[in-house]
Amino acid sequence: MKTENLNRRDFLKAGAVISSFMIVPRHVLGRGFVAPSDKVTLGFIGCGRQANGLRNRFIDLPDTQVVAASDVYGVKLETFVNNVNKWYTEKQPQNNYKSATGYADFRELLARKDIDAVVIASPDHWHAAMAVRAAEAGKDIYCEKPLSLTVKEGRAMVNAARKHNRVFQTGSMQRSSKEFTKAVQLVRSGAIGKVKTVYVNVGGPPKEWDLKSETKPEGLNWDLWMGPNALERPYNNELAPAMDATFWPKWRDYIEFGGGGMTDWGAHMLDIAQWGLNMDSSGPSELVYSEPGKGLVYKYANGIEVVHRPIEGKQHCHFVGTDGEIFVARGELRTTPETLKDKVFEAGDAGVYVSESHYKDFLNSIKSRKPPICDVETGHRTASVCNIGNIAYRLKRSLKWDPQKETFNDKEADKLLGRSMRKEWKV
Repeated sequence: MKTENLNRRDFLKAGAVISSFMIVPRHVLGRGFVAPSDKVTLGFIGCGRQANGLRNRFIDLPDTQVVAASDVYGVKLETFVNNVNKWYTEKQPQNNYKSATGYADFRELLARKDIDAVVIASPDHWHAAMAVRAAEAGKDIYCEKPLSLTVKEGRAMVNAARKHNRVFQTGSMQRSSKEFTKAVQLVRSGAIGKVKTVYVNVGGPPKEWDLKSETKPEGLNWDLWMGPNALERPYNNELAPAMDATFWPKWRDYIEFGGGGMTDWGAHMLDIAQWGLNMDSSGPSELVYSEPGKGLVYKYANGIEVVHRPIEGKQHCHFVGTDGEIFVARGELRTTPETLKDKVFEAGDAGVYVSESHYKDFLNSIKSRKPPICDVETGHRTASVCNIGNIAYRLKRSLKWDPQKETFNDKEADKLLGRSMRKEWKV
């Protein structure tokens, strides 16, 4: 199809007429105007509740332009696109924005040459198939957490991003929040001495299928929603709620589509543990299983233990060292001794990358071609910690793990590092 917006590459190639336009002072074009050559054009894949939140984050940045969206549910797609166009019409009329376009199949969106990057906000079972194809299409990628449904799919995402030189930001946005940055700087600087144990409170593993078949709403392509999943499951409103639903979809609770609380919140709090321990390119070497509800212990080669405790209360990450402790949750940072939280750090101190906006950080990386704060390898390693934990829970036994080879000492466990996928969507 014909494109309606100039991207950076097209703009620079457009010739003398456009070149002369580029030298016009910005203030002449109107306050808040950003030239087309400076905008990162975005396509959204997935238009549900999470995508709507991300849309609001990205659309308000002056150096982006949302030009397309895709979803398998027609009414959600239409609503998303209409909201994008309404926002631009009302908020940025001086930029002469042309209407965004909706696609029922994300591959049509990827085929557009004028799209620089995609935001993937689909259910987890789709992440790898979409991200790998986006990288192959030359798009930079922002993909929601947890990055992957399986360890092998996560590695395929890393390989595709590296092969095609793509910027890839994982949506573990706590890395761009002040309280988590400060907690990690304190840990990495040695403020609590040598770290001995990290306690992580997030939910447990996913459950087996127990939903009944329900009438599919009109306009939902259920076969495409199932996508890569080789295990056929009937439609149920819990998985892909109707437009007027007031609850978050519950596909993440089921093995076929998600990793339960272990990946949902684990991709946030186990991510902070990995970051604080400077393990973004590695992981634990052993998993010690105990009775359900009592948790799982991840042992690292350096002797540190990360304890998953699925308990009541606020999701958090709690570092315990020889000289102090740090408790961090959303909007909360507690330290022992208390004076530690007053310690001042500069960006880069203790080797900690600092970002004030996860979304702006992604755009900056697109322009600089440098890795963002939660690069694909980082997101993969965190998702792997969550996923291998789920495997230990599923098999109900302790396991040895090689974080470099990404294999267990257990053949049955190794079989769970991937899954059967429909031929069309294999990665």
